[in-house]
Amino acid sequence: MDTLFTEMENVERSRVAPLAVRMRPRALDELVGQAEAVGPGSWLRTAIEQDALSSVILYGPAGTGKTSLAHVIAETTKATFVEVSAIGGTVSDLRREIDAAEKRLLMGGLRTILFVDEIHRFNRSQQDALLHAVEDRMVVLVGATTENPFFEVNSALISRSRVVELHSLGDDDIAALVGRAVADERGLGGRYQLEDAALDAIVLLAGGDGRTALTTLELAAGMVGPGTPEAPVAITEAMVRAATPHRALPYDKNKDMHYDVISAFIKSMRGSDPDAAVYWLARMIDGGEDPKFIARRMYIAASEDIGNADPQALLVAAAAFRAAEVIGYPECRINLAQAAIYLALAPKSNAAEAAIDAALAEVRHGPARKVPDHLRDRHRPGSEDYGAYKYPHSYPSGWVDQQYLPDGLSRGAFYQPAPRGWEAYRADAAARDRADAAE
Repeated sequence: MDTLFTEMENVERSRVAPLAVRMRPRALDELVGQAEAVGPGSWLRTAIEQDALSSVILYGPAGTGKTSLAHVIAETTKATFVEVSAIGGTVSDLRREIDAAEKRLLMGGLRTILFVDEIHRFNRSQQDALLHAVEDRMVVLVGATTENPFFEVNSALISRSRVVELHSLGDDDIAALVGRAVADERGLGGRYQLEDAALDAIVLLAGGDGRTALTTLELAAGMVGPGTPEAPVAITEAMVRAATPHRALPYDKNKDMHYDVISAFIKSMRGSDPDAAVYWLARMIDGGEDPKFIARRMYIAASEDIGNADPQALLVAAAAFRAAEVIGYPECRINLAQAAIYLALAPKSNAAEAAIDAALAEVRHGPARKVPDHLRDRHRPGSEDYGAYKYPHSYPSGWVDQQYLPDGLSRGAFYQPAPRGWEAYRADAAARDRADAAE
């Protein structure tokens, strides 16, 4: 009777479970995408098929199949599969499961696979509680995380595990996943017909996230009653748009995506591509990034990548930062866009950065060089013996040839002007001034 009740309970739970849960793959061949991680010949696929899995940490964006892969392992392995929540789990929970795993191993030789979803949410002491069990093979750890494990997971635990990275699903993968859900009895069972435009909309809105795609499909289907396999009901693009009016592309304000997008933004401005710069700017704005953070990065780029090829760039960046401070969103998006486009279109020079870095290297690693006597301060007794300093303003050109660098260094040791923009113009003008003075 208890067994019958449990089976009925499981059937009822499967009926009310979200579509993404109902459609979880049951075998490796049902997994969509991730050929690099679990394709034929990969380490992980071979280990699962041979039931020889060692501890592994699955790392990748949301909706890429980490939890699904864990459930495939549960379906195919001969080991006992247990799951601990990293959100509500405690050290006591971990120790209880580890003790139970040790008993299974010692008494019956049965291995235990311990699945920890969102393992980065465990604090250091909780992660430490896993170390000996993983090292002694009391459990085979399968951890899943959306955060870079090399930053968020104990290094000792990383060294005892293999990190497998999963990537966002491609458009074809998302389309295949949705198509299967429409036809499969576990999903919509052929009671709906998905129009091509509706499928394209789901793929676009998903942004590489399989769970989002299936949730969008389920919401759109919920806007109209189900048909039958013989007379399916159409799901239109309008239904999809109404079910999910705003696409939320993945963005985290202090993790990997944050650094990847800001890096793309800076490199697009450096590469003189205003369209790319505005796109990555829009990704940050849409993700709720602090406008002052964006403006600070442009402030840096104005000197690091443009410098004196266009000195006005620094003023534009400064104005954008001030606008971000006093105006804020949504209006300051326009100021940020104006500055980003200006910096992208400006002539480029990294001469200022290269010069100061070279000078710092000389100061830190070169000999202690003396200030030339004629440049020393004159407000002390005996300064009359320092030699004659030539005052540039006393000369028609405003320039006079004399030594400014310490002995052992010569002009051009640090600053090499770029052959672009105002910097190139000034370099040519300075050369002409020196030539005129020499005559």
